[in-house]
Amino acid sequence: MAEFGENMSAVGPPVAGCKAASGGTGTSLETHRGEPVSNGSCSVPNAGKKVQNDSSCESPKWESTGPDSAAKPIPRRSSLIKDGSRAGREKKKTVSFSSSLSEKKISSASDCIHSMVEGSELKKIRPNSRVYQRYYLLDAGLQALCWEPSKKESDKARISLSSIREVRTGRNTETFRTSGVYDQISEDCAFSIIYGDIYESLDLVANSAEVANIWVIGLRYLMQYGKHTLDMLASSQNSLRLGWLEQLFSSAANQDTRGDATEGIHLELAIKLIQGVNPGVNSGKVEHRFKELQRLRERMCELTIDNGSGLEDYSENKKLTARNERVTKQEFVEVFHDFCTRPEIYFLLVQFSSNKEFLDTKDLMRFIEAEQGMAQVSEETSLKLIQAHEPSEKGREQGYLSLDGFTSYLTSAECHLFDQEHSIICQDMTQPLSHYYINSSHNTYLIEDQFRGPSDISGYIRALKMGCRCVELDVWDGADEEPLVCTGHSLSPPLLLHCVLEAIRRFAFAASEYPLILCVENHCSLRQQKVMWQHLMRILGEKLYTDPPDEEASYLPSPHALRHRILLKGKKLVPSSDGEDGEVSEEDEGAEMCQKIKAVNSGGAAPGGSEKDTVQKIVVTSSPSSVPPKRFQLLKELSDLVNLCQSVTFIDFPTSSKSQKPWEVCSFHESLAVRLASENPGDFVNHNKHFLSRVYPNPMRIDSSNMNPQDLWKCGCQIVSMNFQTAGLMMDLNTAWFRQNGNCGYVLRPAIMRQEVSYFSADTRDTVPGVSPQLLHVKVISGQNLPKPKGSGAKGDVVDPYVYVEIHGIPADCTERRTRTVSQNGDNPIFDESFEFQINLPELAMVRFVVLDDDFIGDEFIGQYTIPLECLQPGYRHVPLQSLTGEELPHAKLFVHVALTNRRGGGKPHKRGLSVRKARKGRDYTALRDLGIRAVDEVFKMAAPLLREATDLRGNMQNSVAVFRELCGVSAVANLMQCILALSSRVSEPEGMPLLLFDLRDQYPTLEPQGSLPDVLRRVVSTYEMMVQASRAVMELSDGIHDKILHIQTTAMEFHEKLQSLGTKEGLKGSKVSRAVERFSWNITILKGQADLLKHAKAEVLENMKQIRDAALAGNLTKERAGLRRASSQTRRGHNEKLAMSTRGQSA
Repeated sequence: MAEFGENMSAVGPPVAGCKAASGGTGTSLETHRGEPVSNGSCSVPNAGKKVQNDSSCESPKWESTGPDSAAKPIPRRSSLIKDGSRAGREKKKTVSFSSSLSEKKISSASDCIHSMVEGSELKKIRPNSRVYQRYYLLDAGLQALCWEPSKKESDKARISLSSIREVRTGRNTETFRTSGVYDQISEDCAFSIIYGDIYESLDLVANSAEVANIWVIGLRYLMQYGKHTLDMLASSQNSLRLGWLEQLFSSAANQDTRGDATEGIHLELAIKLIQGVNPGVNSGKVEHRFKELQRLRERMCELTIDNGSGLEDYSENKKLTARNERVTKQEFVEVFHDFCTRPEIYFLLVQFSSNKEFLDTKDLMRFIEAEQGMAQVSEETSLKLIQAHEPSEKGREQGYLSLDGFTSYLTSAECHLFDQEHSIICQDMTQPLSHYYINSSHNTYLIEDQFRGPSDISGYIRALKMGCRCVELDVWDGADEEPLVCTGHSLSPPLLLHCVLEAIRRFAFAASEYPLILCVENHCSLRQQKVMWQHLMRILGEKLYTDPPDEEASYLPSPHALRHRILLKGKKLVPSSDGEDGEVSEEDEGAEMCQKIKAVNSGGAAPGGSEKDTVQKIVVTSSPSSVPPKRFQLLKELSDLVNLCQSVTFIDFPTSSKSQKPWEVCSFHESLAVRLASENPGDFVNHNKHFLSRVYPNPMRIDSSNMNPQDLWKCGCQIVSMNFQTAGLMMDLNTAWFRQNGNCGYVLRPAIMRQEVSYFSADTRDTVPGVSPQLLHVKVISGQNLPKPKGSGAKGDVVDPYVYVEIHGIPADCTERRTRTVSQNGDNPIFDESFEFQINLPELAMVRFVVLDDDFIGDEFIGQYTIPLECLQPGYRHVPLQSLTGEELPHAKLFVHVALTNRRGGGKPHKRGLSVRKARKGRDYTALRDLGIRAVDEVFKMAAPLLREATDLRGNMQNSVAVFRELCGVSAVANLMQCILALSSRVSEPEGMPLLLFDLRDQYPTLEPQGSLPDVLRRVVSTYEMMVQASRAVMELSDGIHDKILHIQTTAMEFHEKLQSLGTKEGLKGSKVSRAVERFSWNITILKGQADLLKHAKAEVLENMKQIRDAALAGNLTKERAGLRRASSQTRRGHNEKLAMSTRGQSA
């Protein structure tokens, strides 16, 4: 519902609590034309009209909005590091369709129908792409849909409700799809009315998603219950909620000892009852709403107690004053309705409830399967959820889930966006250590900046509790022969080494059992190195891993094999026969900062210059510099403790490939790592298949800011050291990334980065060879309890929120989209905007939701939530927002719908949709590349026709599914279960016998006509048969093609070790040999990827057939259930007519 602002201030809320003022609750059905309707209250019809002006949907280009009305791309912005501010963005303020305190929220079909009788301005889309603005309304008798102005005669500018076959949501008719304005129409604001014997369509666009929902819900009810709909609803409307609220109120009144129960309950108790259902609601707003109703009650009652002499009865006045702290049942129900009703959830409930005001066990089961992506759901599963979430005793007894129960379910942990399967360790932990990303901390002992900030043991404790598996110790000589941990070139105070080791021993495995790496930067003399060794042996003891590496091994041991062990990373003496101490190069990551400080100081400082000015000069003059490493004496006993993580200096990739051992680790300066990622992305990825790489921040990040870990993860760098003490975007990415495997500190890298022979370029801006790109569909529906930005006081309690949806991953995937601004509503802003993102490497992608407060001075941070793509749960989900420092904001959430569909198969078929709407263009075939080595090229040429055949098999199947989906009138994110359920409503005849039925006796269900069919349904049948035929081909042919492709891959791999010599024989030299090796990797990646995609396509077909069976049974579209369907339909129709007659009799 729209927040109308000043224009609505004169409109009073409904009056409650005074008999003289409550003469009736009916809404006038008088039609007002030509101007916005006002019925003297804040009821739904007025709201429905007002929304036409204060639209929450973007206006398409045909609106006269000026030359700049078209959507402009919004530039990417800088990281939110500390203050969360955003500047220089495009302003885009609109008014939301959300409820204010004095508005009646839509929570029933009768609300929708009353709004439709008042009418709405809608845009009509014609097949020629012409758009007409018309005023649509129901006639007073609820018999027909009319519109004006129109060139047609009045009797032709109408559609009889009895002729309507289907009400379809979204842009899902041929008229919409072929329209020239398709891309300018919001999916959430579009709907179509299918009517008549030839299934004509009236295609409409509302000015807001909620207006579209009002029409869809209202028309569907009228289709099912006819002209007696309002009578039927009046007798049964919200009976579950009202019964529960009456019981809740009575129970509270019996326990309230502070007054007369007949006068209601105490105001404070009423507020607590409402906060018990909606904990995030502000008590002051609830109290203000109660007081508002009481003032109205007083004014109305004063008129009735006037004694005729102009003087009011004193005793009555006193009684009214005493009642100001009491709340009547009617007032309580009304205020509960205001603060605990979410229209967006009501619309969702009715969509799945077969036009009832509640969900039964079958409805809920269908919702959980079709939308939430759960497998193996039964009515018992639904009943358990109802017992857990339905507040009313009557609902629990009958197995019904009311609006309040459905809201409870959707806001529970079961509907969290994060997949709880990932809250425990769910990845293979037996692969080599180099195959994992490792959660790593930089200068762990610092808790503020790098130059002067304090050091504290709490830095280690916090990092280890957060799942960090790699911490740093810079050890220097200290007084009294006690080594210290500190940054040697800064003013930060030191810590005693033995105290740090004690903390590490205590918390090393508090959050994870997998190995902990201690990066020791040793700057001590031999004498204090001896003390360091003693501390390590005494404190860490048996936890230290001291076994020498296996000289024959090609990889490091696995995290599983190294559980509860601590690995030291540091310098190692070269093996020698004398077994004495020796000299090694010193690791000193802070030397560059020291050098810059000296350069700045030697240049002279201005008199009175502050330390801040000095630091600023350091940052401004910073550039990567080569500081020659010093040499120092290393204690033999200390060297012996370093085994699996021996520090070596990186020279170049060819040198590492020839001479580096698996247990040797290179540390990269951030600037060097970013340059290598840009100049040699493929080499960097291949390097990290065998060796651990550690990247540390530029020492000039004096403020402890963080680099973007994704820039290094995309190259396969395992250890990207982060400043855990600094909140912001980069730390959000790091924290979220390592949550996906039980927060154990280890995440398995993408398969394409682990395979011995594979092609992957970290800077790709296109699809990844061998990886199926996926489409992520995100609909941001609403927000709840969004707080005022921390420290903000300029606008008081007013919040103007909007949402950014960001994708982080490889360069081809990085993008962001934003919603419109919802003006002055942080309680329940309605956004209703959908976005689509192509994800080319799903295994490395993350999604980030950022909520900001739109302010002309500078947008301020409200909250964020970041999640790996692999952890997303599909369906309708709530997103818990977090503060800048990572704490969860109490009761602050976003409500979203998420679907992940595949362009070319794959994904998680048991959880996600399976196909997408695809443009009818020529099919792309992935090409293999010539190496210039004849023998190898001949082998790869054998695979070309097989790859083409595999692509055709998958493409034909998925295209046929897409066409069938379009004919079923559902969106691109819908799976086949949703297609069949949508079809079930269209093929029903009035007498209850469907026009189409499924025969489920075969492996592939057949769709059989039950008599003559209109043309549109004949097309559905023929398209379904094509889909089954294409699916059958995948099942019958894919295994043979798959085996042949793998055989060619195996044959080609026999040449792998001999590529260099074969290239030389063919006359290839230098870069041509390197190019041949790269193309060989490309071809192997393509072969393996296509073979995997065939396996996924087969699994996709099996899942499709299962969904068709389940949906046919759920929708009573099987031959076995046809008789039952007819009988139940007749019984239900008789019951509705009987109920309507009974209601009319009572009113008479």
